[in-house]
Parts: sequence; structure tokens; C-alpha cells
Amino acid sequence: MYTYPEEFDLIVIGGGHAGCEAAYVCSKAGLKTLLLTMSLDTIGQMSCNPAIGGVAKGQIVREIDVLGGIMAKVTDKTGIHFKMLNTSKGPAVWSPRAQCDRTLYRIVMKQELEQQKNLLIKQEEVIKIVVNDKKVCGVITKHENLYKTKYVIVATGTFLNGLIHIGLKSFPAGRYSEFPSSLSGSLKELGFEVKRLKTGTPPRIDAKTVDYSKLEVQPSDENPVPFSHFTPISKFPYQKLLNCYITYTNETTHKIILDNLDRSPLYTGRIKSIGPRYCPSIEDKVVKFKDKLRHQIFLEPEGLYTTELYLNGISSSLPEDVQEQIVHSIAGLENAKITRYGYAIEYDFCPPTQLYPTLETKLVEGLFFAGQINGTTGYEEAAGQGIIAGINVIAKIRGMEPLILGRHEAYIGVLIDDLVTKGVMDPYRMFTSRAEYRLLLRTDNADLRLLEYGYKYGLIEENYYKIFQEYKEKLEKLIQYLKTKKVSSDTTVADLIVQSKDVELDESELEQFELETDIFWNTKNMLNEAKIQIKYEPYIEKQLQQVAQLKKLENKQIPEDIDYSKIPGLLKEAQIKLSQIRPRTIGQASRISGVTPADISVLLIYLKKHYNL
Repeated sequence: MYTYPEEFDLIVIGGGHAGCEAAYVCSKAGLKTLLLTMSLDTIGQMSCNPAIGGVAKGQIVREIDVLGGIMAKVTDKTGIHFKMLNTSKGPAVWSPRAQCDRTLYRIVMKQELEQQKNLLIKQEEVIKIVVNDKKVCGVITKHENLYKTKYVIVATGTFLNGLIHIGLKSFPAGRYSEFPSSLSGSLKELGFEVKRLKTGTPPRIDAKTVDYSKLEVQPSDENPVPFSHFTPISKFPYQKLLNCYITYTNETTHKIILDNLDRSPLYTGRIKSIGPRYCPSIEDKVVKFKDKLRHQIFLEPEGLYTTELYLNGISSSLPEDVQEQIVHSIAGLENAKITRYGYAIEYDFCPPTQLYPTLETKLVEGLFFAGQINGTTGYEEAAGQGIIAGINVIAKIRGMEPLILGRHEAYIGVLIDDLVTKGVMDPYRMFTSRAEYRLLLRTDNADLRLLEYGYKYGLIEENYYKIFQEYKEKLEKLIQYLKTKKVSSDTTVADLIVQSKDVELDESELEQFELETDIFWNTKNMLNEAKIQIKYEPYIEKQLQQVAQLKKLENKQIPEDIDYSKIPGLLKEAQIKLSQIRPRTIGQASRISGVTPADISVLLIYLKKHYNL
């Protein structure tokens, strides 16, 4: 066996969205980082739809951005269609979304990583994690090469024992035409519980064979908003913007599917794993929602230099001939040529209740999991975990406080708390409805919530931090000015804002708040932010009060050595769940499924009596 001569501060396994964020921030912070991927040509690959963002997901991308991550910047550079969703509703649910050039996204992501001076990227398949005395000490690759380190982040996506299904055929793969990973065996040997999940992808078609006269046009926003706070507005958008289109399934489509369920791996029992509840296959939609006469399909361009279109909404694992019939039954696609068939994939994951909120595993010190290995689905959810795992490696190496985001601070905080506290029954996807404090977690205020953390861990450059500080100070002064500026004897500008009335301010009035920058922190965005904070102040204040009450429970720590089996009055289910998850705080314990309010009362009494807490 060959031992690589250098030891690394950190090794990241996997070059998907979680692995890219982890490798990027750790190398950016000065850690000697090694990224090991099965293919250098698929770093940052968009395995499913060529899009970033969406409801709640867009907020996650903006959170990653102000923590010092890379996803938002690459999205802005490669986006070909931008849309702010839910603008007819309140700002709590406004969510940015972008179609990207799939190939360009991968190329730019690889370029960004290659420019990091502390990062080495190598094409190797890791088959074993080396552990000594329950601590990581390295990894071994398929070619019997040993790389030494004390920290490893596993971000393997769907590659762990991946098995692809098309009709009644199945074959091992991580993605179509790519080999799966055999790392699961090593994880099982270390004592980790390993289970299976399923996801899928739809067919792609040739745009030249589509009848656009039968489709609904979905243009990009006229004045698109960048994802990244650091993108120069004068240069944005970087790419030519393309249209998306909408069509629908119909009764003929549904009959074709129902008539061929005997050839579906999903309905013949060949697929035994659970798929994503909120992104089901077209087979599941038709079977489970028989009252619906049609299902929406988005035709999304794959890029600027290809004619391929992604059929978002008809993920399928039916045989190829049935997929042809399905596509040809849809308005506008009667003569469409399929370029790639859809498929389902089953893969291994490790139930995330085996993790601390830092994403470090409870079994092995220095070993972190991020992305689909934790039972999530989606690029954004994976990237959010990747950056948190990376930051917490930085924190451990430097002896800093770990980053554990609260549910009131970030969608990433909600995501990770749900994973490590409740676990998953099916692939976890983020929605605004999962966040009880979503009015605090808006897309417009990600910087005010999280940029200080990015700066604290050395991931935000000093020049940007100074601009942000000036913006923040002027924003507070602007809000006070609008609250005191009279437009009549008994009415202020703020009163008009609350009443949703048009407010016109003279340019001379705003000179004192002027902030001339070519990035997010400018006078226009400052005024928009001030208006939102003023208009929704009573509701924001109410949620802040709820957060203050919650903090009392979140701040009440539970000793690590507590033995739940010895607590009298605690229900058996609560004993089992608490012993398995080992919550850090009373707040986290209260969110565990199967732990009742009565159990929490018993636990509080026990802590006061035996630990004086």
C-alpha cells in the first residue's frame, strides 16, 4: 500500500454540491484540504434538473452565500433564467430560483475550486475510512492508496451502492453510466446503521422536435435579482436569458401509465425503498391522485449550447417504450424525440439521528456526514449541510465554538435540527412550511442574520464586511428616519408604508443614507429592507418574542453523561428515543417524535434534583 507523503487537515469524499461547499470553505479558511472524487469531470454536476433555488431552497442558497459559500456565485455566473417566486404573497415566502446551463455550472464550479490555493483535487474512489480508537486517521482508496487526516467529510450523494431501475431492468450505478461507491461496507463495519432510499429523474427531449405553439411561455424576470450578495449588479446577468415553458399531462397520459404498472419497478416490488414524498414520480402522481385530470410539466432548457430540454414533473422509471408513449401523449410533445430516458435510483444513506447538530458523527470523532447520505434530497439542502460540516471542521481545528444555527436563524438551522432530532422516513426536502419562524427567515435579510458568522470563521473578506457594516448602520438610521419623517401633522412615512400606500421620497432626503456600491448593499436594497421591516414590524416582534421564550429551553443544557433509563416516570418510548438521539438541550428534546410534554416535565424535575440545573 502506498502512503501519500503529506497529511491533510481535512479530506472531503465526493465532489457534489455538499462536497464542493465543504472543500471550498475549508480551503478558503486556510486548511490543507483534499477533495477525492470518482470523476474530475463531474464536480458540481447537476444530476437532476438544471436549476438552483425555489421555495425555501432559494433562501438556503442566500444563507450559504453570506456564510462564505460558493453556490450562489456559480449560479449567477451560469444562470439562463431567473425568477422570484411568490411575489404576489408576503416577503416571508419570496424565493429566488434560477435555471442554469448544466454544463457551464459544472465547469465554473470546478474552476472556482481549482483556484483555491489550499485545495488539492484528486480522482480516486474511497473504499475505507481508517479509524483508530474511535478517531479518524485517514482513508484508503480503491487503488490501495492511504491518505492521512484527522477529519473526513463524507458527501457521496446517491453513489453509495447505487442501483438504477428502468422498467424491469436494473444495474449498479451512482448516476447513469457512472460507477457506484462501495464505501457503505466500511461505514457498516464502523457500526453505522445504513438504510435505503430512492429518487428519480425524468426523460430529456430534443427542443427542435417540440411544438411551442401548444405551450405556455414562462419568461425570465425582466429585472432579475442575483443570488449572491457579492455579484456585481452592473455585470448581471452574465448569460443570455432563455424562456421556460409549461404543458400538462392528460387522461390519455394517465391511461398509458395505469395500463403499464405491471412493468413498473415501483409497482412490481423491484424497488423496495421509499422515494421523495414531495417530488413523486409521474407513476405515483397518477396512482395516488386519481381525481386530478392533469399534472403540470415544466420544460426547462439544459443550457445555451444544447437543444436538450428537461421535463420537470414526469420523473419515471417505466420502460423506454412506455416513456415514449407518455411523452407523445402530451400537448406540444406529440413528435418529440427523447434524448435520455428517465430512471429511478436506489442508494444507501445513514439515518441522521447518528449525528450531532454539527454534523459530526456520534460514533467516530472527526467524521462528518453531509448531503444525501443524511437522507435529504436537493442540491441546496446538500450544499447547506456541506458548508456547515466544513465550518465545524474549521471550528474544531482552531478551537472555536461550533456553528449550530437555531431554527429562528436560518433554514439551514431548521434543516439540520429536523435531521438530527427527528430523522427521516423519506428523502427530506425543505419547504417554508417547515420553518415556524419563516417571517424572520426571509430571502432579503440573510445577510443580517448570518454574515457575522461567515466573518467570524474567516470566510468573508474584510472589504465586504466593512461595506456590510456601513449598510447595516445606515439601515437602522433610515428606519428611524422613516418613522419620524412627517408627511402631515399626524402621519409619518412609516404610517404610509404600513398602509401599503405609495411613498415617494425626494433624492435629497436619501443622500445621508447613500451607499454607492455595485453589489447587494446599496441604497435601493436598503430602502426595500427598511420598508419590509416597518410594514411587518408587529408580526416580526411577535415571532421574536416566541423565539425569546424558546431560548429558555434551548439554553437549558442536558449533561452528556445522563442515563435516561434511570429517570423514574419517563415513558419507555421516551427513554429509547432520548438515549438514541441524545439531545443537547431541553428544546431539542422537546422536538423528538415520541417525547411528550409530560416526559419533558419529568426530565426537567430530574435535572433540577440531580444536576441542580
